[in-house]
Amino acid sequence: MEIEKIKSIIEAILFAAGRIVKISELILVLEKNEEEIHAIIKSMQEDYKAKNRGIEIIQVEDGYQLATKKELYEYIYPILDKRTKPNLSTAALETLSIIAYNPRITRAEIEAIRGVSADACVYKLLEYGLIEEAGKTDLPGKPMAYKTTDEFLKMFGYASLKDLPELPRYKLDSNQQIVIDDLVENENIDETNESEETKPHSKTEAPMPEREGGE
Repeated sequence: MEIEKIKSIIEAILFAAGRIVKISELILVLEKNEEEIHAIIKSMQEDYKAKNRGIEIIQVEDGYQLATKKELYEYIYPILDKRTKPNLSTAALETLSIIAYNPRITRAEIEAIRGVSADACVYKLLEYGLIEEAGKTDLPGKPMAYKTTDEFLKMFGYASLKDLPELPRYKLDSNQQIVIDDLVENENIDETNESEETKPHSKTEAPMPEREGGE
């Protein structure tokens, strides 16, 4: 089958589906291996970009979806989209970030990190479909764990959680404070103009939130 024919089939499938189509589904229909399909879709993505199309193909985990370009949203929503858009507070964004970086985290663990109740934020994130239940844990009482959804990846433009920005490395000191390492390791510091007493330290300390049980 010609490549252009395959491209038209993929485009038709993604358009008709209106959802994320798993790569395994495309393999079944096209009878091509995963590597070949990834290469064809990558070529399609470049075609859309070169022709300045109003649509694009985005990757979400192990699937693809046909979507309108984000920069054209202001022209689309007055006509088609009457849904309430997620309005996330700073607290909700903090909670969402914690869950994104810690899949299968419990509500108690979120609250231990933030130092305040997470009930309202978790409920709101569930309502918007940005997180979902990830099953009960083996901890005492078997609390529910949470993880982010594909909707989270789509909203923030990530193909997978592996694409999240890397967090600063940290450890706890003897006073149970977070010690951030290597925050300035890549900065060019003119050591010849600074004495040993005035050189910036490579570690910055921040207060550690109170933990449950006084630990």
